[in-house]
Amino acid sequence: MLQGARGTITKFPSAYLGRRRTQSIGFPFCCLIRRLQFPRLLLLGVTCHAVVCSLWRPGLEGSASLLHLYSNKSNPEQGYCEREVRLASSLDFWTLSSENLIAVLPIDPVKENYVREVKNCVFSIAFPTPFKSRVHLVAVSKQVLEDILDLDLSVSETDDFIQFVSGEKIVLGSIPLAHRYGGHQFGIWADQLGDGRAHLIGIYMNRQGEKWELQLKGSGKTPYSRNGDGRAVLRSSMREFLCSEAMYYLRIPTSRAASLVVSDDAVWRDQFYSGNVVKERGAVVLRVAKSWFRIGSLEILAHYGELDLLRMLLDFIIQEHFPSVDVKEPNRYLDFFSTVVSETAQLIALWMSVGFAHGVCNTDNFSLLSITIDYGPFGFMEAYNPDFVPNTSDDERRYKIGNQANIGMFNLNKLLQALNPLLDPRQKQLAAQILEGYPILYDTRFRELFKAKLGLLGKSKGDDDLIAFLLHLMEKTEADFTMTFWQLSEITQSQLQELSIPQQFWALKMISKHKLFPAWVSQYLLRLKSNMNDSDSERRKRMTTVNPIYVLKNWMAESAVQKAERNDFSEVHLLQQVLRRPFQKHSAAETAGYSSPTPSWAKDLRVSCSS
Repeated sequence: MLQGARGTITKFPSAYLGRRRTQSIGFPFCCLIRRLQFPRLLLLGVTCHAVVCSLWRPGLEGSASLLHLYSNKSNPEQGYCEREVRLASSLDFWTLSSENLIAVLPIDPVKENYVREVKNCVFSIAFPTPFKSRVHLVAVSKQVLEDILDLDLSVSETDDFIQFVSGEKIVLGSIPLAHRYGGHQFGIWADQLGDGRAHLIGIYMNRQGEKWELQLKGSGKTPYSRNGDGRAVLRSSMREFLCSEAMYYLRIPTSRAASLVVSDDAVWRDQFYSGNVVKERGAVVLRVAKSWFRIGSLEILAHYGELDLLRMLLDFIIQEHFPSVDVKEPNRYLDFFSTVVSETAQLIALWMSVGFAHGVCNTDNFSLLSITIDYGPFGFMEAYNPDFVPNTSDDERRYKIGNQANIGMFNLNKLLQALNPLLDPRQKQLAAQILEGYPILYDTRFRELFKAKLGLLGKSKGDDDLIAFLLHLMEKTEADFTMTFWQLSEITQSQLQELSIPQQFWALKMISKHKLFPAWVSQYLLRLKSNMNDSDSERRKRMTTVNPIYVLKNWMAESAVQKAERNDFSEVHLLQQVLRRPFQKHSAAETAGYSSPTPSWAKDLRVSCSS
């Protein structure tokens, strides 16, 4: 049982898999459980911020210079300040700013970069540590560069860009920061954690008026590095680069990855904590998000009684990232908490809909904006198994895929505990009630997603049982999760009716061996008849828009990693192309076997926290 704000939080029931429903919560198939004033700095010789840029953009965020503007010919009467931004062809007039953060939130007064306990601040100033050896650009995301950062793809071919994304060069306006936060790791309070190998290098406001925080991961030691070396290695950095982009194209809220570089610097890692320490190569990912604040950002302040700072940070986060919440409203923290509860429930339901297991759902890895962050030992479930654990370091299987919804509630309870010092008795009671509503929010979203995956329209009393029945068959036959739903999107009703499963539908053929498969097919086809104004072709077309054919399975990532270790980055680039269109067949992906059964060599692949 989990200790909650009011009594205990009941474990989520398991009727999801066709087992008996726990009536106390009415949670039919929720979670894949078996039972069931710091001044501007001019850095590294960079010249002063162009005045024209500050006139163009309000606020303190970075921007592209006005020198890169052109008039919109389709609207010749448009004002000069409304002209469209041309993609920057170099970094010369491209700026970042840290002032939006450091003008409001207190900075660690100690400027030296050494590991220490930090108090009464949100950030420490810490500069990336450049690599000593040659740096090679492995991959970039064209879409992130162009759509978010207003940079032409050609910029990635310049030395300036390589130096920038590897942490060697600081661009105009940047004051690199490391964020102080704490967290519960594997259910236990871990005290101060913080950005131990990441540097927030500034905020950029793009031509759509969006603010994006840029962060280098693997860029060296900070005051929060503890016993770490501040580095990340190629294998884990590749996985983060590929998966964050893959999740975006799966339409799941996530941080993005702009670039990946690798060096020849030696980084020593014991990958499976077995005593076998080996030399690997250091790598850096430039990742971007609207915010990197997480539940642990608030926990550390509440834990040390820094309540004025807690209030200041909360008001800043609300002002910047929660436009639906009035920062002047006395109940603003309740409104904030309600939003986070709702969006966290939706995020985890989305994870489940594609079989994604985060691997390390600690409170320091849970975003306050309810986006997927901090990709480590994640995994996309292959053979359907509610006990799937991608992280071999998780000995107690705390973060198995079927427990993610429970963990979401545990983490939200820790968020509530951090907020409680700022709430009056009535607000505390209301906040507890908000948290109690999390199971219903999760269940509702989960049901919507899986009904869509099966092509069901409208409502039917038996929908929950139909979904649970299929998942039960998938579990018993160890059918591939992703391909089962994709192949249901392709197969015709007449083929199902005749129980004649063509050989290319290999996942469905596995399920068809179960003696109860004909019974499920009968129920499914009967339910499809209740779809109003629907046809079989429309059903299949609709289902292929929500059921991906390609996700980043561990064996696919491992194949790319093995080649990359030999300086062959071709499969990284192939996966980039394929994962940008996960709902469409790709000839090269089919040749590579990405929609085929897991190859025999990959049956025992393991991933750990070591990165």
